[in-house]
Amino acid sequence: MAAVAESKGRGSTIIMVLYLLFLMLPIYWLLNMSLKTNNEILGAFSLWPKNPTLANYRTILTDPSWYMGYVNSLTYVVMNTAISITVALPAAYAFSRYRFLGDKHLFFWLLTNRMAPAAVFALPFFQLYSSIGLFDTHIAVALAHCLFNVPLAVWILEGFMSGVPREIDETAYIDGYSFPRFFVRIFMPLIASGIGVAAFFCFMFSWVELLLSRTLTSVDAKPIAATMTRTVSASGLDWGVLAAAGMLTIIPGALVIWFVRNYIAKGFALGRV
Repeated sequence: MAAVAESKGRGSTIIMVLYLLFLMLPIYWLLNMSLKTNNEILGAFSLWPKNPTLANYRTILTDPSWYMGYVNSLTYVVMNTAISITVALPAAYAFSRYRFLGDKHLFFWLLTNRMAPAAVFALPFFQLYSSIGLFDTHIAVALAHCLFNVPLAVWILEGFMSGVPREIDETAYIDGYSFPRFFVRIFMPLIASGIGVAAFFCFMFSWVELLLSRTLTSVDAKPIAATMTRTVSASGLDWGVLAAAGMLTIIPGALVIWFVRNYIAKGFALGRV
């Protein structure tokens, strides 16, 4: 029996290692390309750079047309995350604590917004923002992404809030807490894991979304993803610079995951994710 159990353990370890290698292969290949010149990339096949260079990263960090793409992306993503969580918190509280006519239908309707393709809303948003002077601004993209991220945040937070006993609300009111004070000082710390999970998903979906951010911007607020798709030199695509941009694009998401990793773990265990 011990030999069988040990054999199964080794088999599971091997499978897990192979799976991790499979997941890491695209990232390694992106890093490999980012350290090569275009000639080496388009030349003979190699598993690692023969003459590693940081010139591609130097181009991105010194050229405003590149590094401003990261600044623009981070600006509207942070704005969207803050707006989405701020709007979703009271909405999720209402769905979790009160019953009103059409509440379940309204809750389902919120989710249908998340199911709709972004292409459906690209033209209406473009016309609306062009007419009111919001085109090519960070707030335009942040508000557009709220259409998808607010329903997602409401859905996640409602699951966490429903798990908090109603008696806590009643006890706080008996103790003389006003609703804003109770919500900020007592209730929000109880659902901190849910807020962390919702913020993570809002950040992630806003960071990787391309269609709306590309349609609603041109120069001043153009994100890095749009910059990458529009980069063509006289000799064709600059593969090394694009690979370096891709590596730098992974970093913000990885940092967010690192800082909220404990909340994400609790969220998958306790909340509606």
